[in-house]
Amino acid sequence: MDYIVLDLEWNQCPDGREAEDAQLPFEIIEIGAVKLNKDRDVVSEFHEMIKPKVYHWINSKTREIVHLDYSSLKDGTPFPQAARRFFSWCGGEPKFCTWGDQDLMELQRNLKYYGMEGLLPGPLEYYDVQKLFSLCYEDGRVRRALEYAVDHLDLEKREDFHRALADARYTAEVFRRVDEACIRRNFSVDVYQNPKSKKEEIHIFYDDRVKFVSREFSSKEAAIGDREVSSTCCPLCHRPAKRKIRWFSVNARRYFSISVCPEHGYIKGKVRMRKTDEGKFYVEKTTSLVDEADAKRILEKKELLCAKRRLHRRSMHEH
Repeated sequence: MDYIVLDLEWNQCPDGREAEDAQLPFEIIEIGAVKLNKDRDVVSEFHEMIKPKVYHWINSKTREIVHLDYSSLKDGTPFPQAARRFFSWCGGEPKFCTWGDQDLMELQRNLKYYGMEGLLPGPLEYYDVQKLFSLCYEDGRVRRALEYAVDHLDLEKREDFHRALADARYTAEVFRRVDEACIRRNFSVDVYQNPKSKKEEIHIFYDDRVKFVSREFSSKEAAIGDREVSSTCCPLCHRPAKRKIRWFSVNARRYFSISVCPEHGYIKGKVRMRKTDEGKFYVEKTTSLVDEADAKRILEKKELLCAKRRLHRRSMHEH
């Protein structure tokens, strides 16, 4: 087993969202990766520039961040050929590591565009090095830029950031300095290729929390109304917990609740509503133990939202 520390750069439609290809809003233009062995020693590197097929000009924001123009890409490798080379280089049973949670999703979206999903079957277990850095060196909640982590660890800056291979190298160096026990306890799961049936639903038991990924539903209402989605069990003893604050939405995608386990105390439920490329809905639910102060903050958040909504309804009625 090897760790594949992956970084991608991608382009988006230069003419704005109205003109973008809905099946490929972000087109990969560069792949960079570092292979580490089980001891996290560097084994080899991979780098490929991609010749664009969908967007034939570089978005101004992309050019500003990545410092690439179209002339740098016109002699690149077509994505299907580059992808096959990349996965051949990865070898069998790679464990992917990325800075944040976007790169694997966009890699799968690009593979799907070319009908190549079979190269990377999902859902995928991976390591989010941005999250691991926070858990190991900060409070576990804040998410920092890669350059911040490099500075925090006093790593040498040998090349500019925001190029795929350079960022993969920096991410690998941060990953090598994360405690082994923290890595083992805190793997992530990418569910761009989400469960399609009840049998495929995902339950992941961490030391202090439980993550659940549901099957697909035809609507948000059907998803949040599902018994498995709406129920709450204690992350430690796994027994059903009594609801104290019912599920409430803070926006169209996020919901919260508070329940109580007689033995272990307050439990926060957090739901993120996800929408597939095909317009279906599924849920990522996390349940975790919190203290009384955290439970009180959730209650205050609900009361504030209710007050704002009452005020808005009153204002609409008056006008």
